[in-house]
Amino acid sequence: MIIYSVMPMELIFQNEKESDYQQVELQVGSVTMLVQPIDMNQARIVRLISPNPQDYLNPTYAPGQKIFFRPNLST
Repeated sequence: MIIYSVMPMELIFQNEKESDYQQVELQVGSVTMLVQPIDMNQARIVRLISPNPQDYLNPTYAPGQKIFFRPNLST
C-alpha cells in the first residue's frame, strides 16, 4: 500500500498497534498462509503465501475465512 500525504505517518497510523495483530504463518496441506488466531483451535486467514494461482481462487482460503486447526504443542 502506498499513501501519498503531507501528514506524518504517526498521525495517519496512530490507532494501529502491532501488538494487536498477532499473526502466525501456518501451512494447511500445500498452502502456506498468514493467520490471526481467534482461540486455541480457530484462526482467521489474513493472506495467502502461495505460488499456485489456483489457491487464490479457492473460496475456502479467502482472506477473512475462519479455519480450524490443531496447534502443535510439542515444541
